[in-house]
Amino acid sequence: MAATEEEPPPRRVGDPESLKALAHPLRLKILRALGTSGPATSTTLAERLGENTGTLSYHLRQLERGGFIEDVPGRTGGRERWWRAVRNIDVRRPPQEELTDAERAIMGELDRMRLEEDIGLARRFTLEAAGSEGWMRGSRSLSHLTKDELNDFHDAYLELLRRFSRGPEDAPPDARPVLLRWFGLPAD
Repeated sequence: MAATEEEPPPRRVGDPESLKALAHPLRLKILRALGTSGPATSTTLAERLGENTGTLSYHLRQLERGGFIEDVPGRTGGRERWWRAVRNIDVRRPPQEELTDAERAIMGELDRMRLEEDIGLARRFTLEAAGSEGWMRGSRSLSHLTKDELNDFHDAYLELLRRFSRGPEDAPPDARPVLLRWFGLPAD
């Protein structure tokens, strides 16, 4: 499902103000719920996440301001607002040297929350992969790359994600939401 003439190239998000919208555990849960189950109202999200609608409405506005969620065309009207996760976003962190101390603290909090989630996913993979009936796949590797090659690899990975990316409303009946992770770091 690579970008076509109908599908614009990914919108890159990397400014600290937008990324600040992600640095809250409830907002990450909201994005996960919209990404796995599809469009929802603040009422349905509140029920699903065990929160009150006022709290959800505030955090939904923050995610909207950051460009991560949007109204569902044709479904929002009256007092009920339907939300969906924005597709085709390339989230990149800004270079450390361009951040203020406050922005570095926000990025650090976002990194901490993501790390906790990733550690939980790695534990789950280790414990459940054998019984997953092929639904859990993984790979580890070592290569010798230049910094430019690592950047090229990362961009190719993002393109691969875009190729296979779709939301719950576009998925076939036998599809399941699948969490994917990749990171590269020097071994020495």
